[in-house]
Amino acid sequence: MKVLSVVGNRPQFIKSGPLSLALRDAGIDEVGLHTGQHWDAEMSAVFFDELDLPEPAYRLDLHTADIDAMRPLIAEAVAHERPDWVLVYGDTNSTLAGAQAAGDVPVAHVEAGLRSFDLSMPEERNRVAVDKTSALLFCPDDRSAAQLEREGVAGRREIVGDVMRDALELFLPVAQRTPATYRKPYAVLTLHRESNTEPERLRRLISELNATGWTFVFPVHPRTRHILDEYGIRLAPTLQPIDPLGYPDMLALVAGASRVVTDSGGLQKEAYWLGVPCVTLRKTTEWTETVSVGANTLVDPDEPTALGDVLTSAGFPPDPPPLYGDGHASEKIASALLLGAG
Repeated sequence: MKVLSVVGNRPQFIKSGPLSLALRDAGIDEVGLHTGQHWDAEMSAVFFDELDLPEPAYRLDLHTADIDAMRPLIAEAVAHERPDWVLVYGDTNSTLAGAQAAGDVPVAHVEAGLRSFDLSMPEERNRVAVDKTSALLFCPDDRSAAQLEREGVAGRREIVGDVMRDALELFLPVAQRTPATYRKPYAVLTLHRESNTEPERLRRLISELNATGWTFVFPVHPRTRHILDEYGIRLAPTLQPIDPLGYPDMLALVAGASRVVTDSGGLQKEAYWLGVPCVTLRKTTEWTETVSVGANTLVDPDEPTALGDVLTSAGFPPDPPPLYGDGHASEKIASALLLGAG
């Protein structure tokens, strides 16, 4: 059995790590394709090195998120390999391009059924489109599976948990051996979504963060770095910019933080699993359970907010329920792929 796995951005490299190991252990031949949607070395190549992933058979090196540029090249790889499955992850343009390029090869979608119900986000539109065309839908929880049923999505649903939890379980012991670098207390800040890096919104968000007086360690995404530099957006001394971190180092940074402030979907979950209160600079989230249990606070970036007060009041439940699986999603996905090919 052969699977063509399409990846293109940082979270997908992380997710593909434990799943690649599970596919290998199940005797499934995996052919990797890296679209080049993230081409900065710290956002792509370093993860193949750090997570000991096999070198992708196909590196498109497109240096773009343009779906029309990705699709024909992915289709060429599908035609050459003739896999049993095209495997796509999450909600990026690489995900949608991979699903569209699959042709008559069935698509398996990891992180199916998630919804923020904010169609202004390209990620939300991508999720919905990919789910509609997928033959096998790997859901992180009961809610996402129920959402697919409500939408009448035809593919087979499997509730497997979250492969990001698998990655955390795999690499947390490595992260815990990382020596402490930053003086506590500090908060972790990440900002990368297209809507939040629009220059005037980013300027306003940074101004609000500057005004909190909190100390932030700020791994700066290449897109964000470009906007900060081009528009002269000033960081207060309390915002400490650093280069993007490898996955174990980022886990260690989050584990030592008093708060996480982010617009990342994955970091909301990692903060939850590590027991760190999270403030999400988005008006909606696909990980709604983290909000409902009191571990995550949504802040609408379009609304003036006293972020200092939000940071102070953000908390974490004393007895948090387990969310998004048990760390064995990858094995369940490999088993379902084998079953689906039978």
